[in-house]
Amino acid sequence: MKMVKPINLALVALAGITFACGGGEKTSETTSTPVVVAPAKEISLEEKHQDDPIYIKGLAKLKTSDCTSCHMVERKIVGPSYADVAAKYEATDENIDMLAKKVVEGGVGTWGEIPMTPHPAVSMEDAKDMVRYILLLK
Repeated sequence: MKMVKPINLALVALAGITFACGGGEKTSETTSTPVVVAPAKEISLEEKHQDDPIYIKGLAKLKTSDCTSCHMVERKIVGPSYADVAAKYEATDENIDMLAKKVVEGGVGTWGEIPMTPHPAVSMEDAKDMVRYILLLK
């Protein structure tokens, strides 16, 4: 008799675990592996233009200038972001000349009342290289 209680208790526990875990139920479900589509990889500007001489030359000249104290690629600081400038202007020779002139001579009014300081030490050709780089950032 002493042996019957532990065996019964063990059988009840085993039946409870089996029932709770779904043992004994047989279904005809088919399992399929869901198809996972990887999101499209976003290409950075550096990857997109890494071999473009306009991008390389303009970026190098911007890095050696004080432009980054007022401008960032995608965020407005004091002046507009480079991306905002690229969105506003087409990369035409006329726009490149006009924007390069603004870099060298400064200006006010286009992006608000905060003036852009003149950069007379920047050559017109260097300013054009910088502007061409900025206009690639669409």
